Parts: sequence; structure tokens; C-alpha cells
Amino acid sequence: MKISYNWLKEFIDTDKTPEEISTILTGTGLEVESLEKVQAVPGGLEGLVIGHVKEATFHPNSDHLNITKVDVGTGEDLQIVCGAANVAAGQKVVVAVVGAFVHPLEGEKFKINKSKIRGEISEGMICAEDEVSLGTSHDGIMVLDPSAVPGTLAKDYFKLNDDYLYEIGLTPNRADAASHLGTARDIAAFLKIAIKKPNVSAFKVDDNSSKVEVVVENEQAAPRYSGVTISGIEVKESPKWLKERLAVIGVRSINNVVDVTNYVLHDLGQPLHAFDADQIKGNKVIVKNCAEGTLFITLDDVERKLSADDLMICDAEEPMCIAGVFGGAKSGVSASTQNIFLESAYFNSVSVRKTAKRHGLKTDSSFRFERGTDPNMTVFALKRAALLIQEVAGGTISSDIFDNYPAPVAPFKVDVTYSNILRLIGQVIPYDEIKSIITALDIKIVEESGEGLSLEVPPYRVDVTRDVDVIEEILRIYGYNNIHIPTQIRASLNTSIRPDRDAVQNQLADLLTANGFHEIMSNSLTKSAYSSDLDSAVKILNPLSSDLDVMRQTMLYSGLEAIARNQNRRAPDLKLYEFGKVYSVNEDKYVETQRFAIFITGADTAEAWNEKAKPVSFYNLKAVVDGIITKLNVKDFTVEDATCKKMAYGLQYMRGNKQLVKFGQVAKTSLKLADVDKDVFYADFNFDLVLALARKNKIVYQEISKFPAVRRDLSMLIDKNVSFGALKQIAQKTERKLLKEVNVFDVYEGDKLPAGKKSYALSFIIEDIEKTLTDKAIDSIMQKLIYNLEKEAGAEIRK
Repeated sequence: MKISYNWLKEFIDTDKTPEEISTILTGTGLEVESLEKVQAVPGGLEGLVIGHVKEATFHPNSDHLNITKVDVGTGEDLQIVCGAANVAAGQKVVVAVVGAFVHPLEGEKFKINKSKIRGEISEGMICAEDEVSLGTSHDGIMVLDPSAVPGTLAKDYFKLNDDYLYEIGLTPNRADAASHLGTARDIAAFLKIAIKKPNVSAFKVDDNSSKVEVVVENEQAAPRYSGVTISGIEVKESPKWLKERLAVIGVRSINNVVDVTNYVLHDLGQPLHAFDADQIKGNKVIVKNCAEGTLFITLDDVERKLSADDLMICDAEEPMCIAGVFGGAKSGVSASTQNIFLESAYFNSVSVRKTAKRHGLKTDSSFRFERGTDPNMTVFALKRAALLIQEVAGGTISSDIFDNYPAPVAPFKVDVTYSNILRLIGQVIPYDEIKSIITALDIKIVEESGEGLSLEVPPYRVDVTRDVDVIEEILRIYGYNNIHIPTQIRASLNTSIRPDRDAVQNQLADLLTANGFHEIMSNSLTKSAYSSDLDSAVKILNPLSSDLDVMRQTMLYSGLEAIARNQNRRAPDLKLYEFGKVYSVNEDKYVETQRFAIFITGADTAEAWNEKAKPVSFYNLKAVVDGIITKLNVKDFTVEDATCKKMAYGLQYMRGNKQLVKFGQVAKTSLKLADVDKDVFYADFNFDLVLALARKNKIVYQEISKFPAVRRDLSMLIDKNVSFGALKQIAQKTERKLLKEVNVFDVYEGDKLPAGKKSYALSFIIEDIEKTLTDKAIDSIMQKLIYNLEKEAGAEIRK
């Protein structure tokens, strides 16, 4: 938001410098992001003075140049060679002296140097309008009023006032400060000085000859609607002061009437709209909703299809304006407009926000209405604008002010206690100081007791509705810098369950990062096209876009979007991980679950002179998953095939009936949804369960065994539907103490085997940490393994 220093001073009497005001604004919560000096004309006429031409004679070596003697108030006349045909003795002129920089209307600035022109000394330049950006004329030099005093600075003669422009990072809760009046309120409260509001006492109705009938059908969307008619105006270029005032804050001048509405918007924070009264069919203004699909052409000549939820300002036959957002092409003020209907309203913020978003329109008006305007400002702003229009465009007030306000917005009633104020601020502030700050903020003290205050907060302060909000207001005006920071901090110890969430998350992040993975952070909002079950999706009531209309139900697609983005930028080899939450709703109960996802795609090893690039596979992902399981010291889990539409194939590790992790290759249909064209392998951990297991499973350290381990192998014929996981589970159940590892080192399937069969070769590592194993003990273990594998898995041991 742009704020002018000179404009601010119309509301407050202060001798504070622009820099001091900047510090005050930032300290009170209106952060000044930049402060820039703005000159009325480029260069600010620095180095230019008023001169008196005493003599003007023809140049002896030229037929179009003149040699002049000019008094610039220094006591010594300057000799200046001038090429203007209209230069003459006795004139008062603008002179750029030696060393000054001249800023022409077109082209680059240049420095005035002492020089010789056709053999004659020239000690300056007599200026034309366009040469110093004071106008567009280049017919000759500027000839000033004879009363001008030589030596007067040109910027003082032309009364150029340099301004300062504040760029304020306005937070969404501070809708009340979205104007010069609103910003000045904070400065006045901080400095404990009065606000000077514009005087509208001169407003009067000249006659009641052009009254427009106004009907408000939707009072919920338009709680207050005010208007007045002004007749006999002349639409023309705005006066210099108005154009300059708007130009400082970056608003382009259009015409005097529209410029006044823009001026009042930035002055008081109240959006206005001027209609050409002669274009209002039936002499009737109706505030209502139109039928779904109604076509409407806006000021930018774009035809838009209206929603039945859009509040419109209509005449007796058709819509004229999207209420609070954008005007129509037909009813706006034009060069031929002579009579206007001026609108000043308080529109429902939610209604305006939805309409502006629906049509992709962001205007100065919608910016303010969306955040909340002052319902008690409409008539005051109307009078202010009407008087300004009369000043710059003439005309008469030709109707009484129409003001439909059936249910006045009441102030917010807030009770606040002194004890809570001092507790939250953390410092004793005198009660009189608290009350003076509250009063300075335009908050009314209704009742006072020894314990606290009952307050009425004006409705334009949409963010002050609770006692803590009032306390925040007190603190920001009192000054954050005035709060003493103690040299000692006292705190009580707070024990938490170990390991905590952050410790486990950091442990896993360190593990993956050390193995070449990169962490990503994605938006929890995503598009409904990714939802396999929309009924259980958490839908956004006021989505920012169609691509961000639901909360994500899986971590998969946010990762795929990151992969697609990188692949499109020639970065195909990726190892990514993300911690985040997924959301769902079941019978109006909202569920939020912490997840941990891993993605790998592209090449596992890069191409080199001695080997080709090796693409990642399921087993690369499995190695990572197993490494995490080992890191967490999770042992008692079962392995099952993963069945999921999002995966082509995969596995899942289960702890009882809870899924610890599911991983595998992403299905082509899921890849297509995210525009990914390479294979992706994905693991999805239930991080809440991971955390619970990390707390439960303590890592116990022991010395390395002094006794040798023994390996035994078994080759067996089994049914194709029997997995290695099932065989491993049988083996571990058979020998829990001495069996350390089970591994499959050979698999064979082919026509040499019976139909429906496959051959597995398993290795078993057996170890006793207390003594050397005997052949008898080893043979006993192996016989038990053979027996249980044959019995439970139907294995046929091959000799």
C-alpha cells in the first residue's frame, strides 16, 4: 500500500520528519518496506533560479542566436547565449546556472557547463517548459510574471513541494489502515494528537430535481447503500493538484470525476462509484442478484458470465456494475456525461471476496471491501466526494442523500481486565496510560471498574473483537521497544516423551540426506482430481483456485508434481523425501495423519566410461526402506503384497493390523495425472506409528560375538504364490534365539520345473554368542527348519 507523507499531514499536525514517521508506523505494526523521495518534477528544479534579462543582442557570428545579460541575484550578471526567438530584454525567466543538471521531458538529463558558442562565452541556459519538465511547450523560453524576483529558487517560485512515498506491507487484518485517514489514526494515537477530518459542513442540496429511485433487494450482501445525484457537471482533465496527489501514489489520472472517487478511496478508505445518470434506464437503481449465466460487459470490454451469487448494481433493465468490484462498460462516466449518480456503500466482505475471485478481478475497491470497510463512513465520504466534484467539475447537488441502512452495525463489545493486560504485556503500565491509549484509538470506554474496562470498539476495526485484540492494540501503541527485556529468564522444566517427534524426524532426515536425498516441502492444498474418494476429501469452502480446492489425502501427488517440475527442467535423476500431513473426513469427523514419503526416479548410477547408466529399481527403494526400519530398530513386522490403485506393484510392512509402510512402483495412471513420464518408486510411512515404535523400541548395544557364525543353505521347490517373506517368517518363528539372518540367493522358474512351481535357494546364518555351535546343535536347528517349511509352506527340499 502506498501512502504520501504530504497527504498524511492533512490529517495530523506534526513536525516529525518522514524518517521519524516511518519509524512510528513500523513500530505500531504498519511495516514500512520502503521510503522514497518523490519530486514534483524530475530533478526538483535543483540549480535553477529566476533571472532578469537586462540585455538581449544578436550574436555576431550567428543569424539565430542572441547574447543576453541576465541578473540571477548574485550581484554579477551572467552572459548567456540563447537560441529562443522570443527572448527579449526586461523578461523574467528560468535560468539553469553552471553546474546544474537539467531534466528534459524527453531524453537524458544533462549538466550545464561554462562553454563557448560560436566564439562567445555562455554561462548558463535560459529554459523552455519542456527542457525542465514543467510543460510540453518548446515554442520558446518561459516568460514569467514581471513580479518574479531574480535569484529566487525556481522550485520556490513554482511552489514545488517534494513528497515522500511510504510503501507499507499491510497485513490482511489491518483493513482499517488501508487509507491515509486509517494510517494517520495510528500516528495520531502514538503521538497523542488529534485527527483532522475533512470539513464537509458546506454540503447542501441545491434542489431535488433529479432524484434516482433506489431499491436494495439483497440487504444481506449490501447492509448499507447510500447515493446522491449531481447534475450539470463538466467532465474534463483534473486540476494539477489532484493529478499530482494521485500520481505520487501511482494512480493514473482519468478525468476529474473518476479522479475524485479514486482520491476519496485513498483519502478515507471508502470506495465510491460514479454512474452516468442519463444511462440509468428507468431512472432506477436496483441492488440485487441476477440470474445464473447473465452476460455482462465490464469496463475492460470483457464479456463475463455472472453467477447467481454475484451482487450487482442494476437499472430497470440490465446490470450496470459488479457491486464492490468493477464497473460496467455502458454506465460509466464519459466525456459527454453531464449528470451522475454517486454511490457509496458498505458491502458484505465475503460476498465481494467470492465474486472478485470468481471473475479473477482485483481492484482497489475489492481490496478494501474484501477485508472490511467502515459502515459508518458511507455518507461522510459521499459528502466529501460531492463537494470535491463540485470544486473540479461544477454542477449542483440535485437530490437528497439516499441512505438505506436497515440494521446498523453495532460496535464490538469487549471487556478487558487490567490483570490480563499486565499479564500478557509482561510489564506494569499505568492505568491512566492504558485508558489514554484506548481513547486515542477511538475505542469508547463504556464502563470502568477497579478490575477493568467495558469497551465499545468501532466496527471499522474488524480485527479487534476480543480482549487479547485490545491488549495487542495497547501494546503496539505503547511501543514494543518500551517493554523491558530482563537479563534473567526463569522457566520451569517441562519433560516430554522421548524420543520426541522432532528428534525422530531429524534422525530420519539426516539418514536420507547423507544418502543423497533432498527434502521437499509441498502445499497441503491440492486439486480434487487427485482424490480417489471425493466424499472423504476435506473440501476448501473458499478455494484460491481449482488446483487448490481440497486438502491432500496422500503424499504421492505433491511429490510427483515436484518430480514433474524437475524433469521438465532437465533434472531427471531424483531422490526426494517429505514429512507432512494428509487429511480426510469420515461422518463429519476430520482426521489428520502425519506421513513420511520417499520418492526415487531416474538413474541410480550415472553414465561413465566403464559402465552404462543404471536406472533405479524397486530394490533400490526397498534397501532405503529396510535401512530406515533398521535405524528405528523395528523387528516384529510382517511382509505382505501391497494392493493399491496408485501402485503397479509393491509391498507393505505390517505391525499387527496397522500398516507401517507401503512401497512400490507408482502406477502409470497416477503418473499421468501429474504429467510424469518416467518410472517412479514411492514409499509411504505412517509417521505416527513410526514415532510410537521409536519410543517403544530401545536400542540395546552388545559386544561383538567371540564365537563363529555358521551358514547353512537349503534348496527347495515351492508353489509360485509362496513369498520369501512367508518363508522367512516361518524360519524366524522356528528358531528365535540362534537364527540371525535368512536370505534368498537364488530363484529359478522355468519349463524344467513342474507347473505352478518355483525353486528358491535360502541361506541361514546361525550363531550363539555364548559358545561355539556343535554340528549336533546345527543339525537339530536345520531339521526343525526343514520340518516347518515342509509343513507350513509345502516346501519340497531338494538334495
